[in-house]
Amino acid sequence: MTNRSSDPSLNASPRAWQRMLSGRRLDLLNPSPEDIEIEDIAHGLARVARWNGQTQGAHAFSVAQHVLLVEEIAGALHADWPDMWRLAALLHDSAEYVIGDLISPFKTAIGLDYKSFEMKLLEAIHTRFEIPAQLPDVITSEIKRADRIAAFYEATRLAGFSLDEGLLYFGHPDEIGEFLTSRLSALVPLPAAEAQRLFLERFSALT
Repeated sequence: MTNRSSDPSLNASPRAWQRMLSGRRLDLLNPSPEDIEIEDIAHGLARVARWNGQTQGAHAFSVAQHVLLVEEIAGALHADWPDMWRLAALLHDSAEYVIGDLISPFKTAIGLDYKSFEMKLLEAIHTRFEIPAQLPDVITSEIKRADRIAAFYEATRLAGFSLDEGLLYFGHPDEIGEFLTSRLSALVPLPAAEAQRLFLERFSALT
């Protein structure tokens, strides 16, 4: 029999950190802003598929593309927003570079513990990039509004939802301008490297 007290591997706490390509080790239970790098976020989000990968096209529609859309929609809805709020929109799903993109039904099944975990990581990301850890309610609400608009177009253009299903689950997209509506109607999933580059370019422009 193995003597548990003499085997360090059996007594050690389960590993709760993830090593990033930057060399950072991010403690998932107690994330430090100092261990968060935008290059790691961009790399991860560009390789995380929206809709569990159930989208049309030669490539997955990545979370990196999704957040770029949400930030653009938020900017169209609020042309007077300072760059900080637009950056918050760009980073609204940034925790998914570590935890992945769980579809909404699964998040509901897991419950509040998952949401608390996600929010703790997002707050660390906000702190790292000089955004308030907790956004004003009105800003959070408007980012969610832009998120729903993006989800409507993604669902009906890429994920096989009918128009009626899109309206049922995501609501009617608000008027966001002819140009942006046209862009959203022609969504094309991009290679990961391209989505990563565009995300980093937009981040750089906002900071």
